[in-house]
Parts: sequence; C-alpha cells; structure tokens
Amino acid sequence: MRKIFLAPSILSANFYKLGNDIEKTLLGGGDIIHFDIMDNHYVSNLTFGPLVLSSLRKNGIKSIIDVHIMAKPVDRLIYDCIKFGANFITIHSDSTIHLNRSLKIIRDHGCKAGIAINPAQSLNFLEYIMDSIDLILVMTVNPGYSEQIFINEMLPKIKKIRSKIDNSNFKNILLSVDGGIKKKHIKNLVKIGVDIIVMGSEIFKKKDIYQTTKNIKKILINYSKNY
Repeated sequence: MRKIFLAPSILSANFYKLGNDIEKTLLGGGDIIHFDIMDNHYVSNLTFGPLVLSSLRKNGIKSIIDVHIMAKPVDRLIYDCIKFGANFITIHSDSTIHLNRSLKIIRDHGCKAGIAINPAQSLNFLEYIMDSIDLILVMTVNPGYSEQIFINEMLPKIKKIRSKIDNSNFKNILLSVDGGIKKKHIKNLVKIGVDIIVMGSEIFKKKDIYQTTKNIKKILINYSKNY
C-alpha cells in the first residue's frame, strides 16, 4: 500500500487561533503543513511570512512544513524560510531569474526543493530541472486565494506529470496537488498517482477540525489500498 500524504493548508485556518487549529489537524492525521506565502505582487493577496513560520517552530510545531512561496523576487524569502525551519520550499519558475540557482540554494541548505505549476503553464521546462527538485506541486486553481473551485481540466495534466516522473530517472519526486480540493475529488487524484493532497477550507472551515481531518485521512488510506 502506497503512502498518500494529507497536507492541511493553513491559508484557510482561523489566524486568531492558528496554533490550536494546526495541532488539531495534526492530531487528526495531517502529515504536512502547507504554508502559503503571498506578497500582493506575484499574486494579488497578502498573507503571512517567515516570522509566522518561526513562531510555529518556537512554539512546538514539529511536523513537516512545505512553504509554498508565491512572491517575486523569491531568493531572499528562501533564505528566511530555511532559517526558520521549512522542510520543503516550493517556488514558481517565473518568480526567479535563475531557476536552477534558486533550487540549488534550497537543496544546498538542507531543504527539499519543490516547483509549482500554474493551471495554464506548459510542462516543457520540467525536463531541465528534474534533477534539481524533490516535489512538483500542480495548482488546480489559479494561485492567490483560498476557497476557489477545483479546475477539473487539470486532471489530464496531473496524469502527464505522473507519467513524466515514472518514466524518468527521478522516480522519488513527489507529486502534490493544491487548490479547491474536496472529498469528492480524492478518489480521482489518488487513482492518477498523486502523492500529496493539499486541502484548506475542506478542513479548516469545518466545525470539528480534528474529526474532519481524521475522516479525510481515513478516506485517503482506503483509496490507497485500491490504487
């Protein structure tokens, strides 16, 4: 049975009680905390930054944290996120002038490097960086806001990326999806080979975050047995 990771996205959390909400979803079976940094420049929204990441680490959040940076320029933020405890750092190809260099910075400092792909973006550049990444994050909405509607047309694109990974020399690359994902989407995503499912409002907008996370994790485990 393959492992499917659940990554609660704290962009949808209640920031007033962020630490408590994170702890609830981790107790419910969340595997990776998905941490979105937005700068109101690369995307038209402004969220939290590295200091919030630092606060989480200082106050006992020990889980894997994937920092998804939607900001431009990105390199300075990469260094800050490394300093404050990121495990994965995922960036966009058009947020840096020299993509290979930025990915190398991430890996050289002991973090895993991820690349995020927007819905309308071509996949052609991937073949030039497969040796430099540990994760591919497919956006199933246009980045910038939570509670958007899942773009079903992304499913064939995800399948192409799964095939590209499987037919490469870099089969350990993790395939992640993020954006508008509901329980009804899980089966198809697991079936086509996704490794990490990022979910925000489907978890954090529910009354019982712990039980909701636990139920979603159970669904993931059940589907992973069949696919």
